[in-house]
Amino acid sequence: MDKLHFLTAGLPLVSENKGYKKGLQIIKDMNLDGLEVEFVHGVRMNESNQNLVKSFSEEQGLLVTCHGPYYINLNSEEKEKIEASIQRIIETARMGKTIGAFSITFHAAFYMKKAVEDVYKTVYSTMERITTELEKENNNIWIRPETTGKGTQWGTLEEIVKLSKEFKTVLPCIDFAHIHARNNGIYNTYDEFSKMLDFVGKELGNETLQNMHMHLAGIEYGLKGEKNHLILEESDMNYKDLLKVLKEFDVKGALVCESPNIEGDTKLLKDYYLSL
Repeated sequence: MDKLHFLTAGLPLVSENKGYKKGLQIIKDMNLDGLEVEFVHGVRMNESNQNLVKSFSEEQGLLVTCHGPYYINLNSEEKEKIEASIQRIIETARMGKTIGAFSITFHAAFYMKKAVEDVYKTVYSTMERITTELEKENNNIWIRPETTGKGTQWGTLEEIVKLSKEFKTVLPCIDFAHIHARNNGIYNTYDEFSKMLDFVGKELGNETLQNMHMHLAGIEYGLKGEKNHLILEESDMNYKDLLKVLKEFDVKGALVCESPNIEGDTKLLKDYYLSL
């Protein structure tokens, strides 16, 4: 990566669901850097849109990432749901390669009241199957389990960093709002952001900081963690100090804004970052 790219999570609101052509043009006109394609309910995109996203992003220098469907649980108690989850991740990776995406992310699993160590083993075994299958297809897209916002979900930063050490195409997707919510309001200061990035750099190598996939939004949370996303300025998310830390560490890659005010907050983040 040559810089830190600021991406909208989905098409801009002002595109009014009128398709990728209009949405991508708005992103370009606003001087934003790309798009995370959200496959919320399934990995579906017609061939025309696939070609459009790939050609437009390449021609205009935009970065594309993908978010896998929400119906993923690699630790389900039902074997058929695990199999379906594996296939959804593989399908997201295949579509990501087709449209020229930089990486894909997804919420990997729930603990299901099982021992943390056992859940890790299960996630590891499923990730081994996923990466092996994609390697056979010569698909080396980055696979990024996302840090999660609730204590019932597998996906602390430590767990995902540990998993990333095991596979050459797996790295974390760090959702700073999720980490903040999962820990009931901590991990929201300059020093705490610095410690997170320092941890990632030491454990996975400083080159990982040049190749990041991250999420950010305002967030409402309670004792059980994440409730819902908020507009940045209507939340306690300390995005200004986070951006200062990202600049200090010379972080490159993708920062995807998942705020309800998608393009407005993405521009807010980019403008503030460039002012530093």
